[in-house]
Amino acid sequence: MSFVEALALSLALCVDSLVVSATEAFRSRMGWRQGTLMAVVFGFCQGLFPLAGALIGDVARAFIEAVDHWVAFGLLLIIGGKMVVDGLRSRDDDSPPSVHRSRLLTFMLLGVATSIDAFAVGITLGLQESLAGVLWIVLCIGVVTLIVSLLGVFLGKRHVPIPERTATVVAGVVLIALGVKILLEHLLG
Repeated sequence: MSFVEALALSLALCVDSLVVSATEAFRSRMGWRQGTLMAVVFGFCQGLFPLAGALIGDVARAFIEAVDHWVAFGLLLIIGGKMVVDGLRSRDDDSPPSVHRSRLLTFMLLGVATSIDAFAVGITLGLQESLAGVLWIVLCIGVVTLIVSLLGVFLGKRHVPIPERTATVVAGVVLIALGVKILLEHLLG
């Protein structure tokens, strides 16, 4: 996977983190220390989940090598399609839950919630990439998520609206495009 593709994948996966971090910063009036902690947790979760998925995909590769490109295409199509549908629907009631727990636990729960799709994408990475390739992509995902989450905190503290629907649709289209690219490379290559 090229750097541009890894960056596009990273940006597609961290849309939820951007929206949640902006919403939390706006609603709770958190300070920069808490916002930075939240961004670090989100980056960690977004990096850990695709790594775990990639390890599973790497193990499964030997069993499904003949159809791995179809599996990768299917997973990215499903995840991307769900993101497009979610983005086109009105989601006024999808704001992050207000949890009365410690801030770190709340951030961990939100980090896990925003990283579930990254796990499935990780399975695709494990099917398509070497372990070394997966590691740098996972690092890219984690760093981009950290930076984008900090941007979300910045925007939330300044009451700047995030175009969630548009961002989600674009992210879904990027994932679908990556799936189509993987499929076409195997079919035409």
